[in-house]
Amino acid sequence: MAPTSQFLDRPRVLVVGGGYVGLYVALRLQKKIANAGGIVTVVDPLPYMTYQPFLPEVAAGTIEARHAVVPHRKHLRQTELIQGSVTSIDHKSRTAVVAPADGGEHFELPYFDVVVAAGSITRTFPIKGLAENGIGMKTIEEAVAVRNQVLDRIEAASIETDPAMRQRALTFVVVGGGFAGIETITELEDMARTAAKQNPRLNVAELRFVLVEAMGRIMPEVTQPQSEWVIEHLRSRNIEVLLNTSLASAVDNHMSLINMPDKTVAQEFDADTLIWTAGVQANPMVRSTDFPIDPRGRVQVGADLRITGEFGAIQNAWAAGDVAAVPDLTGGGVAGFCVPNAQHALRQAKRLASNLWASRFDKPLTDYKHKNLGAVAGFGEWKGVANIMGVGLKGWPAWLAHRGYHGLAMPTFERKWRVISDWFISMFTGRDTTALLDLDRPRAAFRAAAGPAPKPAAKSAAKSADAPADASAPAKEEVPVGAK
Repeated sequence: MAPTSQFLDRPRVLVVGGGYVGLYVALRLQKKIANAGGIVTVVDPLPYMTYQPFLPEVAAGTIEARHAVVPHRKHLRQTELIQGSVTSIDHKSRTAVVAPADGGEHFELPYFDVVVAAGSITRTFPIKGLAENGIGMKTIEEAVAVRNQVLDRIEAASIETDPAMRQRALTFVVVGGGFAGIETITELEDMARTAAKQNPRLNVAELRFVLVEAMGRIMPEVTQPQSEWVIEHLRSRNIEVLLNTSLASAVDNHMSLINMPDKTVAQEFDADTLIWTAGVQANPMVRSTDFPIDPRGRVQVGADLRITGEFGAIQNAWAAGDVAAVPDLTGGGVAGFCVPNAQHALRQAKRLASNLWASRFDKPLTDYKHKNLGAVAGFGEWKGVANIMGVGLKGWPAWLAHRGYHGLAMPTFERKWRVISDWFISMFTGRDTTALLDLDRPRAAFRAAAGPAPKPAAKSAAKSADAPADASAPAKEEVPVGAK
């Protein structure tokens, strides 16, 4: 039996995904739908929404990881929450199939309206070694893992005597020259420099950061002069910027880079850390629905955010965010559609909620139209670039604009204050460069303590010729390294 049987007799607004769009749609509709006798249901495998623009700062230690997420249960008090994944949707019968996150039996969920807000996943390519040795920067778990990886490799390198292994540990590669890649590599370089200065066995000059971008420029969201300034800024921090370059292989952490488009060998070297930020793609779950899908795998929608097919809008079916091909009525979008970013997703969610509620009373729907206000990016403490309504900023003014915009855009007042508090504290205490190790093996210490006691080391048969052993002295047992 489905775990929502108590709501089966209430008209349901099913929200597929609890990210930007799902969270705001539920926040805007939960009270209205409940007062009208219905229920808003959010299905997501995670119990929180992640504010992805903060992931580089989480990885670099200026924002606490839990403060960059918005817990569903704390803020969606009048919403039915199901931790699981929608695996298919049959809109003709108004039912969806849900797979519980704990691996339980799949069940069907009826609905009246459906909002497809499944977001996007990292876009990858079939590069040998990438799946085994790379990591993305799309989830809060990835940001925490990257942080621990960088700090762990710095510490390991400080006691490494093999020069080649030492350099491998201190080499960090980021693939992708968009906002995510640039913010990631600059924030991590800032943190790594701080961590290296705290370790007397290391020299900051030993750190190597490499940015790999297949196109001829970085950060297409800013102007060409700003993009060129960013490259100069990165290189002034000894970050290698390799344009028109692609990753060909990462087998055994050996990076093989090729020039584009002729695919000749550019560089080869070893690196323990490979971070992939080369774009996103619509969540593939939408292919298991009866909704029209565009060539890029996104749900087709009209400007009013209703899912739209060959014969017009599909009643009671809505979509927005990265998973939807939303027309950009301002004319500034790529190929006529809104670009997949947080700015559009947050605003589309609010428009979708208003239109869905209006449709209940047969009121006119309003098209989504929002001119991109620009872009802001932080490059570490007091460094950044911004393009706000055509006004270019760089350095500390851009850094302040970045924090101001995202501080306001972070959902819920409670989460805003937590993030702002993190920033305020870090201004006086600096970055937190503490690594939390063994998060993937949390029971390792307990297993070692609860397992069989280590056997004592065998006594040496050889005795010193000039200091014979005292037969009356008790035998001395060797203690394993690390034992207390």
